[in-house]
Amino acid sequence: MTEDEELSFWGWGYKSKLPDEDERRRLAEMAETYLGFPERPLLEPPTLEDAEVPGSEVDPPFGFCTTDDEVRARHTYGKGYRDLVRGFRGEFSAAPDAVARPGDEEGIVELLGWASSENVAVVPFGGGTSVVGGIECDGSGYAGVVSLDVRGLDEVIEVDEHSRSARIQAGATGPGLQEQLDEHGLQLRHYPQSYEFSTLGGWLATHAGGHFATVYTHIDDFVEGVRMVTPKGVVETRRLPRSGAGPYPEALLLGSEGAFGVFTEAWTRVQPRPKHRGKATVAFEEFEDGVEAARRIAQARLYPANCRLLDRNEAVLNQVASTNVLVLGFESTDSPVEDDLGRAVEIAENHGGEVREEKTGGRSGEGGEEADWRNAFFEAPYMFNGLVSIGVLVDTFETSVTWEGFEALHESVRSEVLGKAEEVCGDGFLSCRFTHIYEDGPAPYYTILAPAEVGNELEQWREIKKTASGVLDEHGAATTHHHAVGRVHRDAYESETPDAYREALRAAKDVFDPEGVMNPGALLDVG
Repeated sequence: MTEDEELSFWGWGYKSKLPDEDERRRLAEMAETYLGFPERPLLEPPTLEDAEVPGSEVDPPFGFCTTDDEVRARHTYGKGYRDLVRGFRGEFSAAPDAVARPGDEEGIVELLGWASSENVAVVPFGGGTSVVGGIECDGSGYAGVVSLDVRGLDEVIEVDEHSRSARIQAGATGPGLQEQLDEHGLQLRHYPQSYEFSTLGGWLATHAGGHFATVYTHIDDFVEGVRMVTPKGVVETRRLPRSGAGPYPEALLLGSEGAFGVFTEAWTRVQPRPKHRGKATVAFEEFEDGVEAARRIAQARLYPANCRLLDRNEAVLNQVASTNVLVLGFESTDSPVEDDLGRAVEIAENHGGEVREEKTGGRSGEGGEEADWRNAFFEAPYMFNGLVSIGVLVDTFETSVTWEGFEALHESVRSEVLGKAEEVCGDGFLSCRFTHIYEDGPAPYYTILAPAEVGNELEQWREIKKTASGVLDEHGAATTHHHAVGRVHRDAYESETPDAYREALRAAKDVFDPEGVMNPGALLDVG
């Protein structure tokens, strides 16, 4: 069995970890008793035989391409709520016409040249974990659509141990690149929630956020140089610690979401496993006190690796605590962290916090609420599969905002977004956590749950999502902090960015992609 066949064709992760009937029944009971939702149905999960995949319109003349229906179905959607719902229904009308799996960069060059000449849209595909419609293309105005799966380019090509950097192919997944770096005693230490399945190229294309709460918050902070194949040719930036020569070239390519081309490799900063660690868990009776403690810690420039503030609902939802909780973690490759951890804990206590756990030394994640949170963080997407199967609408949205603006934003989210869920679904549940903190503001991450009307889930989701985007725009918050633009956030992205800037991006696309075949509709309008 191939790795893809071990994965769910419609949901998140491995088939073996999809909830069985007993687990789904318990999940339904939880939604009914704890959340107070009306009785939830146990919907029958789909099989591949249920999948409705349209016929293929194009067949690329390359041995690394296939038009197999199952492969095409597996490359249709990302892993957002609307993707899971459509996959659960067996609706794969948006399936690409073909899937390309080149084993080298030369194959990508040939494919993009052919696609440009034949007016075939090309959608780069890494782990398929986009939650914003980043890998879905309806192909309107094109002869067809090809999903370009880059996971065949998955090697750590070169390691510079003296400079602590590595040259890595873009198709390497988190575990795959880590296994290779282990041979050198080094780590990238970038852990998005999709770490197990997503790829370096996907991280580069979407400004992916990792586990560091401060300093190294996005993959961008690890990048020395990148290499991208565009329909116009190969673009490679010089590997440098930093340069002051004009606008930063990586800044144009990082976050481009496949609109210009496809990443094939990058030089990234790496590090040894941290020798010194410290962690603490601090409980707060009032969420607002935890917010103030997080602000003070950020502005004290202590730079914790982990500074996750979970409100009461988030802590209970993830079964890590029954109150508002701040999870702190410090790490260093060079020196003990007791002083910085102690000062952060002191700040938290000065703002009403009660220390539940404090520990230094040992490996990160050894027991306690910090470990519970880490495990819940990576397992959470699996719960989404189960919730979809019992008719529960579940979605997340994340942003960043100034400390000054957070209180008003948070109140509007609680009143307007939760209010909209209650209006269209009859009930709702909202939780919040800080994924990252900066000196000038936090990155709050919201989860919304509601009892969906089976068959009308996507209409209900659209109303709630529209309200959430409107609230973020009204309060001057970011459209997205690390989930990317894709197709879901494009209207909001246009509201956030200057018109002249987007015109410049379109001009850049005209240079890199003259025929406009690269991931049309993601990030930028078609045409």
